[in-house]
Amino acid sequence: MPKYPNGMAQLSLLPLAMRMGGPREALWHAIIRKNFGATHFIIGRDHAGPGTNSQGQDFYGPYEAQDLVLKYKDELDIEVVPFQMLTYLPDTDEYMPINEVPKETKTLNISGTELRRRLKTGAPIPEWFSYPEVVRILREANPPRDKQGFTVFLTGLHASGKEAIARALQVALNQEGGRSVSLLLGETIRHELSSELGYTKRERNINVARIGFVAAELTRAGAACIAAPIAPYDEARQLVRQQVDKTGGFYLVHVATPLEACIKNDRAGVYQRAINGEIKGFTGIDDVYEAPENPDLSADITKTSISQIVHEIILLLERDGYIGDR
Repeated sequence: MPKYPNGMAQLSLLPLAMRMGGPREALWHAIIRKNFGATHFIIGRDHAGPGTNSQGQDFYGPYEAQDLVLKYKDELDIEVVPFQMLTYLPDTDEYMPINEVPKETKTLNISGTELRRRLKTGAPIPEWFSYPEVVRILREANPPRDKQGFTVFLTGLHASGKEAIARALQVALNQEGGRSVSLLLGETIRHELSSELGYTKRERNINVARIGFVAAELTRAGAACIAAPIAPYDEARQLVRQQVDKTGGFYLVHVATPLEACIKNDRAGVYQRAINGEIKGFTGIDDVYEAPENPDLSADITKTSISQIVHEIILLLERDGYIGDR
């Protein structure tokens, strides 16, 4: 507000979620603002527009919203203030409506997509684009990748090696530094969060959903979360991805060690008890494991060492800018 003339502007916050309804939403916004006492309504280019479709075509024309609200402005009893798209003229250090810029004049502009890219990567945002105070708030709300949290979700059969991979990855990320690292092992979660649950499909999905909730909250806080449950059902894994994707990065790692190798690695003899019928509904024996169709990484400890698998996960995180030099 200090950037505006003293006494000429007042900030009013209206907690209104955008529906991306284009012209009709602009009309709705005009009604709401009139009801809140506004006398004028500023409408810019492509107000409340969803952008382009899968063919790259705009859903709405750039000024359809202005035209629709202007059509009903007398009935609304609100004055419409239409704005053309503004562009920056570096030679004269000023902004000008794009339709008023003389030909051959040098202009600069940063699209919404480019702004989001710069926020995501931590790239500089020039002073001509916005006030430093505004940029600071935008960066706080949209930290770059190396400040965001992420979840590595390892899924596979019992004794497939996913817990060993998880522990080794925890060590590697702790050595990397920069964020806290939390480990959510299947048996630990069962004991601490889901001790009342059994092993029906519904109860397994509830258990995985709880893991997803914890992982999403850790990711939201900027931490690195490593989860290693069996998570046999694809639907439950996809719901976890949806939860975590809203707050940071998510990587699904399928530890695809063959059942025969898992049985051989099972020192506790749980598989043999399931084969003998002492345990019912055991994943891989008499209950299904739905292998992920499109994991971010698939690994088999009979073919690849644990250290190499961890290295491949680290490379994924480095590629996307969560760790390492950007």
